[in-house]
Amino acid sequence: MTVRQLALPDLVSHCRRLGVPGVGLWRAPVQEYGVEAAAALVRDAGLRVTTLCRGGFFTADGWEEDNRAAIDEAVTLGTDTLVLVSGGLTPACPDLPSARSRIAEAIGELAPYAGERGVRLAIEPLHPMYASDRCAVSTLDQALDIAERFPASQVGVTVDTYHLWWDDRAPAAVERAGEAGRIHSFQLADWITPLPAGVLNGRGQLGDGAIDLRAWADVVEKAGYTGPVEVELFNDELWSRDGVEVLEETRERFLTV
Repeated sequence: MTVRQLALPDLVSHCRRLGVPGVGLWRAPVQEYGVEAAAALVRDAGLRVTTLCRGGFFTADGWEEDNRAAIDEAVTLGTDTLVLVSGGLTPACPDLPSARSRIAEAIGELAPYAGERGVRLAIEPLHPMYASDRCAVSTLDQALDIAERFPASQVGVTVDTYHLWWDDRAPAAVERAGEAGRIHSFQLADWITPLPAGVLNGRGQLGDGAIDLRAWADVVEKAGYTGPVEVELFNDELWSRDGVEVLEETRERFLTV
């Protein structure tokens, strides 16, 4: 999504050229290209699919069929991690306690199927400003409270700097997650101010904002995480630029910041 303006073949080609070893894919462009075709494209280029985004939205109708499909897509793509955006308030779950209860119940129903298929569910806590409409799970501790009801091989968490940097309890929660082998995904984005009018697309390029990204990487590494590190930027300004230029810039920022 950082360079969503690039067609999937161009993304794969330029990642390979730049020595980027993997790509985190989103379901919509993969479905548009064809799941099996996308899997072959990435595989034939010698890359790996690091994660698939996204499952979740468990407080809405139809969640079970869609999430089982997402797990199947992850299997086809060869990734073992499906990132979950759990869902916000709905008429059926009109407050945070009921929404969080429903999210935990839904994950409990889904986790065995994911485990059978060799896919880990990675609960991603989102910044509290998204609690009403996108994700009632706002902190890493809340995500772990749900994940720890299930085997670590089935359910863990995503650590995303954009969503967690404000929480002074988050570093301890990262340690908690690492001790249990539940850090299934690590994503980087910066926090820029003032936030753009479209808050959803306000993630800053690495080094352009307020987050000490090196310190966060140290915390996650100290917790024992050795998996891929993704850069996930939703930003209208970046999307308006040449995608190859943005990809090259992002790689350089990752190395220097």
